Amino acid sequence: MIKGHIRKGRDFIARHGETVFNAARRLQGEAAHTPLTRAGFAQADEMGAALAAYLGPKPPLTLWASSTGRALQTLAVITEHLGLDWHDAQHDDRLVEIGMGCWGGRYYADVMTEFGTIIEPGTGLLLPAPDGETYGQIATRVSDWLAETNDDPGDRLVIMHGISSRVLRGVMTGAAVHPVLGAPTLRGLPQGSLVMIEQGVETIVHLGTGRAPA
Repeated sequence: MIKGHIRKGRDFIARHGETVFNAARRLQGEAAHTPLTRAGFAQADEMGAALAAYLGPKPPLTLWASSTGRALQTLAVITEHLGLDWHDAQHDDRLVEIGMGCWGGRYYADVMTEFGTIIEPGTGLLLPAPDGETYGQIATRVSDWLAETNDDPGDRLVIMHGISSRVLRGVMTGAAVHPVLGAPTLRGLPQGSLVMIEQGVETIVHLGTGRAPA
């Protein structure tokens, strides 16, 4: 993991807008395409407007997104506000959401009936499914992405997910490793939230209006 290393440029990290799975209270995880709801598009609009006000028109950003449809839809709205070309974005599977294993696509209520609590009480984060991805595995893949992009010049816009972004943000800011989850995590933010991390320090650029933190 990269901890305490001064990374070139600033990272603007966004959590995608609400999806049909979120609205139905289904476990989404790494599902490839779960479309945004109208609320999700509105949240993307708010992030785009906030970032445009923060950076001005056509900012020199390198665009990155999880390869999932919901991240790419969110990016499309944000880039329209910025006057940037969505087609210039790089898609990376290392930025996707936690792998849900046998819980993927199921309703929260049904999984909790079968397995009991699936939420870590101290953080509100999902516990890993029996055959799902661990938080340590998430930290490894996002750290690989950080290492690959660490010396790239300029600022980056990164569109990703609730859980994986909490781990990425934790790694980037040198947060303590959670004793139960086994990876550094920062506090959750609602869907449609946007932060900036510069030299290991996080600043909230826009606080979303979506569902409670993952």
